[in-house]
Amino acid sequence: MVEGRVTRGTTGANRLRRVDRWITQLPVLRRTHDPFVVDLGYGASARTPLELHHRLSLVRPDVEVLGLEIDPDRVRLASEQLDRWRSHVAAARALRSARANRALRGSYGAGHVSFALGGFEVPAPGNRRASVIRAFNVLRQYDEHEVARAWQLMVARLQPGGVLVEGTCSEVGRVASWVEVTAAGPQSLTISLRLTDLEKPSIVAERLPKVLIHRNVPGERVHELITALDRHWQFNAGLSVYAPSQRWIATVTGLRADGWPVLGRPARWRLGEVTVAWDAVAPLPETGLRRMPRS
Repeated sequence: MVEGRVTRGTTGANRLRRVDRWITQLPVLRRTHDPFVVDLGYGASARTPLELHHRLSLVRPDVEVLGLEIDPDRVRLASEQLDRWRSHVAAARALRSARANRALRGSYGAGHVSFALGGFEVPAPGNRRASVIRAFNVLRQYDEHEVARAWQLMVARLQPGGVLVEGTCSEVGRVASWVEVTAAGPQSLTISLRLTDLEKPSIVAERLPKVLIHRNVPGERVHELITALDRHWQFNAGLSVYAPSQRWIATVTGLRADGWPVLGRPARWRLGEVTVAWDAVAPLPETGLRRMPRS
């Protein structure tokens, strides 16, 4: 039985590039003997699973991506789009021209992409388990109390050491945030922003994952984090004359100096990212979302 509800399904070119870039550096993707990745709730076109495959294949050429959707019409449409893309690739190869070869080098590889009907139960041929599950802009359209069970269902379909990446982003992907979830529970929160013309980091408040979006109020940890980001961003405004990335690096450095458990290195910060340990932003214990329920 398919677990979940049909969502709006909106998507767009390069909308998920920030989270895809983050997934490429996950140790499980680089080390697993079975680089099987699931794009859950990819929406109304095949675009985001194809983009995901293209980006991950740069670090793991044998990666396989399965796109899952709960709407049968979306699965049919994505499969038709994939068939047309494969025909285009075959035709370009047949031309054997320099122009065609250049186009192919910059194109999305479709040889190891497939689509199927499914939801949070994450069905896969042969009961195969995923190294990574990306579920973006899906739970945003659910109620907060439904998050823990959805996490539990998806995490149960991961390989040992596998990662669920669940979050949301703006329509064009310039503002994004996501939670890293493993069998041990949520591990971290990442905020990723386009720094050019960024007024305040708190713009991410409206794009927080469902588990946190209603917790951006005084007294909650995530509100304290966002307030601290705004404060340091303003304090380091003078560094913008060098580059927005320098201002952001100083912002994250200040955050860490304040005692926030910032993860990762400046190479990630330069991209407009900051990742903090989950315990630093988890909803207050009485909400019941600090840990997933035991199965």
